[in-house]
Amino acid sequence: MAVKTNYEKNGKKYYRKVITIGHTSDGKAIKKEFYGKSEKEATIKSEEFLNDIKRGLSINYDKIYLDEYLKFWLFDVLLVSNRIKPSTFQRYEGIYRNYLKDTVLACSKASDITSAQIQKFYNDLYKKGKRTTQIKELNKVLKVFFNYLIREDIILKNPCCNIEIPGKKEEIDNKNDLYILSHDEVKKILLYLKGNKYELIFKMALFTGMRQGELLALTWDDIDLKNKIIHVFKTFKRVYEYENETTKKLVNKIQTVKSKNSVRDIPISNELYSLLDIQSDKQGFVFKDDLGEILSAKIVYYEWLKILDSCNIKHIKFHALRHTFASNLLENKVDIKTVSDLLGHSDITITQIYLHSNTDLKNKAIDSINF
Repeated sequence: MAVKTNYEKNGKKYYRKVITIGHTSDGKAIKKEFYGKSEKEATIKSEEFLNDIKRGLSINYDKIYLDEYLKFWLFDVLLVSNRIKPSTFQRYEGIYRNYLKDTVLACSKASDITSAQIQKFYNDLYKKGKRTTQIKELNKVLKVFFNYLIREDIILKNPCCNIEIPGKKEEIDNKNDLYILSHDEVKKILLYLKGNKYELIFKMALFTGMRQGELLALTWDDIDLKNKIIHVFKTFKRVYEYENETTKKLVNKIQTVKSKNSVRDIPISNELYSLLDIQSDKQGFVFKDDLGEILSAKIVYYEWLKILDSCNIKHIKFHALRHTFASNLLENKVDIKTVSDLLGHSDITITQIYLHSNTDLKNKAIDSINF
């Protein structure tokens, strides 16, 4: 039997139920619409809303501005949720504060915002000098927020879908940060590190492809020297812990890794095993500062700059060691699925960027052609 519908929007059919939820001071009825895939679903939503009003929980959502709702979503929904990492919340809050707070878009009614408004907002940001990658991050956050509004029955369609992120093609592809160290540069770095106080962390990054946070969170319990395996399942971040919108403090956080695919076991090479085996202190965190506390990302950053300067290499991110690890595996004909597993990528297509960016690999591929 066909499902009964009475309303169509954006090519989709719904059942719309309109109820009176109150009256203005001059006696005019205040209406609210509820949508469902069937009459029964729309009725259930309307009854739940009326029950909430009786319990003092609901408000007139149609009159709320985006800024108000974003703050509510951040501090009354996400902050109290155990489904979001502190580092993710910090990123969301920073994007709201730096890109949305007190803007024209934020002063619009949440239920009235269109894709055209968001497109113009992004275009203006780009013209003012914001990078394509920054706007992409903003769009990701807004898309999650508007999906929340859909679940709350405030809007029917996410206005962040079908948006064109402004920028040149090379900016959108975002391959400029993918720096792979040459063989000569790797030799210089390894020579410089020999006997260095921080030799282990930089060599481990180069020989395992682990992310910086994963390395810093590593404890000796995670390293199985007998079977030559490193168990990766957590990461370290120094993040703001928010009590509310105005109160926050910096704390050290050990949290779960980036994704479920990031939980992995990495074999220990012979050279890395020798370096790990000679360590005198095999208790607690593997990487500590002079006070025995967990090594900070700031110290790693400054030591990395020292290495680059001493080896006459341009300033690049620590993450380049991970890129180099992946590229080197592919260059040595390790299959891409194995490389993806070792890196902990959520999708093999992420790993494929190394195939497209390694000039030596491309040259060898061309040279191998023999008719």
